[in-house]
Amino acid sequence: MANKTDLVIVESPSKAKTIGKYLGPGYEVKASMGHVRDLPKSKLSVDIEHGFVPDYQPIKGKEDVIADLKRAAKRSGRVYLATDPDREGEAISWHLKELLGIPDDKTYRVTFNEITNSVVNQAIAAPRAIDQNLVDAQQARRILDRIVGYQLSPLLWRKIRRGLSAGRVQSVATRLVVEREEEIRAFVPQEYWTIEADLERVAPNMGAFRAQFYGREKKMELASREEAQAVMDAVGRGSWTVAKVRRQEKNRQPAPPFTTSTLQQEASRKLNMSPARTMSIAQQLYEGVELSGQGAVGLITYMRTDSLRLSEEALSAARSFIAQRYGREYRPAQARHFKTRGNAQDAHEAIRPSDVTLVPEDIKKDLTAEQFKLYKLIWSRFLACQMSAAVYDSLSIDVDNSGYVFRASHSSLKFAGFTAVYEEGRDEEEEQRTSPLPDLREGEALTGKALEKVQHFTQPPARYSEASLIRALEEQGIGRPSTYAPTITTILNREYVVKEGGKALRPTPLGEVVTGLMKDKFRDIVDYDFTAQMEEKLDQVEEGQADWKALLAGFYKDFEAELKQAEQDLDGERIKVPDEVSEEVCPQCGRNLVVKSGRFGRFLACPGWPECDFTMPLVVEMPGRCPKCGGRLFKRTGKSKKTGKQYTYYCCEHQTGKDGSRTCDFMTWDVPVKDNCPVCGQTMFKKPGKGARKPFCIQEGCANFTPEEKRGGWRKPAAAQEDGAAPEKKPAAKKTAAKKTAAAKKAPAAKKSPGTKKAAAGTAGK
Repeated sequence: MANKTDLVIVESPSKAKTIGKYLGPGYEVKASMGHVRDLPKSKLSVDIEHGFVPDYQPIKGKEDVIADLKRAAKRSGRVYLATDPDREGEAISWHLKELLGIPDDKTYRVTFNEITNSVVNQAIAAPRAIDQNLVDAQQARRILDRIVGYQLSPLLWRKIRRGLSAGRVQSVATRLVVEREEEIRAFVPQEYWTIEADLERVAPNMGAFRAQFYGREKKMELASREEAQAVMDAVGRGSWTVAKVRRQEKNRQPAPPFTTSTLQQEASRKLNMSPARTMSIAQQLYEGVELSGQGAVGLITYMRTDSLRLSEEALSAARSFIAQRYGREYRPAQARHFKTRGNAQDAHEAIRPSDVTLVPEDIKKDLTAEQFKLYKLIWSRFLACQMSAAVYDSLSIDVDNSGYVFRASHSSLKFAGFTAVYEEGRDEEEEQRTSPLPDLREGEALTGKALEKVQHFTQPPARYSEASLIRALEEQGIGRPSTYAPTITTILNREYVVKEGGKALRPTPLGEVVTGLMKDKFRDIVDYDFTAQMEEKLDQVEEGQADWKALLAGFYKDFEAELKQAEQDLDGERIKVPDEVSEEVCPQCGRNLVVKSGRFGRFLACPGWPECDFTMPLVVEMPGRCPKCGGRLFKRTGKSKKTGKQYTYYCCEHQTGKDGSRTCDFMTWDVPVKDNCPVCGQTMFKKPGKGARKPFCIQEGCANFTPEEKRGGWRKPAAAQEDGAAPEKKPAAKKTAAKKTAAAKKAPAAKKSPGTKKAAAGTAGK
């Protein structure tokens, strides 16, 4: 039986609560609140000349936590270090051991791939020593990034602008976005034509359908109007005959379970969650959520993984659940196993629910909206990956006319299989849906009703979204599961990249200038292959196949030489960042406004300063068109005169003319989306806020119109905005009765309200 003074240290209070419930009264479980010591920010804190010795110091503000942990460790019999099962978690355990002075014979390292009763107790029963290879791999990454950041960033300050930063992975991520933008600018559209034929059986009203021009024996591209017209002329003189009818069944296999990368991509596509937010919510699900009648329960396995491996117990549970809930036909003969990528660490299972019988809808009342959506996504994907393939009846018809082939295809779902639970999202536009085809026979004659040729132009590659950028980083072997979210957050915060239209990532002139300098002077830092090779070398350190200090020494030798050469080449030179010119016109002097950065972010300003001092909030173009005049829709921000708080609204580009007059008064709190109403064709909107929201039509004359009271969320007061001006104030969040009562007891009438104190504390913490 465990000693009553045994101590278990984890990172967070929620994790401590869940594990404490499983271990019972024989253990004291405490939280370190993350890292307890690190390299101080005020200096490099690495002794490069004497073997890259790091100068770790206790983190400021954690004195009370550290003192409490020291007292608990001193009075305990054994100390179990139960931080996360990855490099960073191993490093936190090592730092705790060193800082708290825990002797070797009292130190026990335990890890949990999932926080469930059986797994936690099995881990406690079979502890191990701290894996120094894992610690060294994390130290090498930390020191490597510190050296690059602290020695390269000052060069950027002197040569470009103060406050800039550089880093190994963030510089490569920025380069990807910049080079995609260069591809878009250099793209030359190519003309091409398509021809569609409306056909029907000779007997009228016996089955009409539409077929697309395919070619002759092989597919043909029509590159000009003349080529398209030649086909039209030949077909116009000929007759239509069914040349070939192909019927077959097609199976569609389910997607594999989630890794960190694919979870972030799918949450971005389906839930509109940023990678950072996705990982934050996933951490909550992993550490434990209070469920009615069960207490704190860890709902998913560890969420930082690049493995597709699943335990036999999880597979068995999933297969039993599928047969019971959906029927035996939905369960394949054998469990599905997925092959993990070659460069993956494969340290943990894929992300899956800890207990597949915890159906999302059954525990919805105990979860926040975001927790429910993300848990349902993970649960559905895992269950679907072990279900039978979806079966489609596919029909393809080739119609001949004058030697030219026109093709029509259609597929219909025959057996739902895994699609009864889940379908994977896509970055690209969905394929156009086709109508059912008539039952035709080969050799049957058809009547041509109409023939139409349409001109098209090839489109440039799409800008990266957060989801597609993560996929590109993963495909290049750049970064690891724990680095994707912070990398994207960093390049957005540094304003090297901005979001446009809600998802598209576009480089700023600053990002392009910094990337140009890095490519010119520090080729290795932004080289895709070099960065991927560095990740592989860190993996070798983790596996005990390479020395971490030798890795740093090899890197620093070339980096130091590049740094000195760059200093010489740029001596006396300062690189100017070109202004980012907008389409907005200054109402005072008529110049095009430019984008500037200030303490509170980016804004528009007149380039004629100091003669002209006009400024305005940054305008962001949104998808869709104004429902009143057809103009572009802009996202704007304003500031309340009463509270000083910022708010966001959406309006027409013609809301304010060059002379200050209004030509269109459309304004809304609701967010325009790229989808058009299927009935009236007008832009649809959705309620603001995190997570997926259902789009709705705002056209009152449309059969698909959704009244305001049925759209959800906050509703604008009827008297507001009669003149079309932006409202002064957004509504405050409602408090529950319990919170109101607690707040009333806590705050005397003559003092500041708890809300004021909380806001002040939050600001100070930042």
